[in-house]
Amino acid sequence: MSRTDWEVVIGLEVHTQLNTQSKIFSGASIAFGAEPNAQACAVDIALPGVLPVLNKGAVERAIRFGLAVGATIAPKSIFARKNYFYPDLPKGYQISQYELPVVVGGQIHLLVPDGKGGAYEKVVNLTRAHLEEDAGKSLHEDFHGMTGIDLNRAGTPLLEIVSEPEMRSSAEAVAYAKALHALVRWIDICDGNMQEGSFRCDANVSVRPRGQAEFGTRREIKNLNSFRFLQQAIDFEVQWQIDLIEDGGKVQQATVLFDPDSGETRAMRSKEDAHDYRYFPDPDLLPLVIDSAWIERVKGELPELPAALSGRFQGEYGLSAYDATTLTASREVAQFYLDTVAAVGSANAKTCANWVMGDLAARLNKAELDITASPVSATQLAGLVARIADNTISNAIAKKVFEALWNKEGDSADAIIDAQGLKQVTDTGAIEAIIDEVLAANPKSVEEFRAGKEKAFNALVGQCMKASKGKANPAQVNELLKKKLG
Repeated sequence: MSRTDWEVVIGLEVHTQLNTQSKIFSGASIAFGAEPNAQACAVDIALPGVLPVLNKGAVERAIRFGLAVGATIAPKSIFARKNYFYPDLPKGYQISQYELPVVVGGQIHLLVPDGKGGAYEKVVNLTRAHLEEDAGKSLHEDFHGMTGIDLNRAGTPLLEIVSEPEMRSSAEAVAYAKALHALVRWIDICDGNMQEGSFRCDANVSVRPRGQAEFGTRREIKNLNSFRFLQQAIDFEVQWQIDLIEDGGKVQQATVLFDPDSGETRAMRSKEDAHDYRYFPDPDLLPLVIDSAWIERVKGELPELPAALSGRFQGEYGLSAYDATTLTASREVAQFYLDTVAAVGSANAKTCANWVMGDLAARLNKAELDITASPVSATQLAGLVARIADNTISNAIAKKVFEALWNKEGDSADAIIDAQGLKQVTDTGAIEAIIDEVLAANPKSVEEFRAGKEKAFNALVGQCMKASKGKANPAQVNELLKKKLG
């Protein structure tokens, strides 16, 4: 079979670290970067006789997520013991949820790049999201043949978000992960720091002949902590499985790791199923009961969600679905845009959107800056848009003013326009004088235009703009030049 005869099936399990102050079953801190084992208390290291106590803040963050994705919040959920034996799990089991999770169902709406400069919409259904504790960390690099155990992460609260296997390419998987990442930051349940392990993806990947109903055998790629690694790992794994099957082999269910240096996945162990973990209800924890009053209180504290804000941008500001979705990709970008529009007026909402998504985004990407660290503030950008709107400057000059704002050459667009003499020339007589000089100096272009060559007209417009140092109003130049040549 050729590559196109195969269909890829992907489901993601995302471990989202909840941004509480303390761990899910103890009062120990979860602050990142502490000395090894400095934040592991008696509960975390499983001293005999200790008992877990559930962190209410972790539950509220799970409720917040469930409401944000339109899921069902279980009125009663159960904590279970998931038994497995690793040195970084002192109890010999992880407290998680199995049969009765706190969040059931829900959807994530996303835009997937189509590879042609556009994008298509997709909805990915969620299976569940359940609360659990993180394990500690095994450290191998610094111990020369030995393993160090750091239990600072043991007991850190996680919300594991499990999708249905509905993604059909690495591009869709990455778009889903990015949308989920943006959402958990938007509703303030996770800081989203992938380098620190706050947002980690496990990808379940399988392939099947196109048109086949049953799934192929899946392999789970563990602990992917960047969107780039997620895409690379899936792409390699897909091709590896296809090559294996086409060579007469059979995929064995397994847990694999991705090596960023080689760009390859490698098997770590055979994949466990639920029965391998011997789940059973944790006798030390009562069932988690969430009543409707608690849910309503959390709902009242939620910010306006991305989908609702996107709809408002389309309805009130006339933005396209693509623009509105792009501007609501993060809460910080959305707020910057709202602040810009508020400062200049909604009549200029589309121009504001173009600048936020265009020149500002490009400059931020080049400088590797978040929008919260933008050298150009929303107020400054609004001032620039206002001068475009009232024809004080042209779009071409506006780009120069933006660069000056970025480089701190003035505290406002007005100050830079005045200091650098950038005000647009709109005086008809002055523009006609420039046109006359250009026509006199370019008789060949005039002759070519009158012979029917439209490109000659554009060349003359360019000469006029150059002669005015970009200050002439382009629309007036076009209009007056046509009259002169007519």
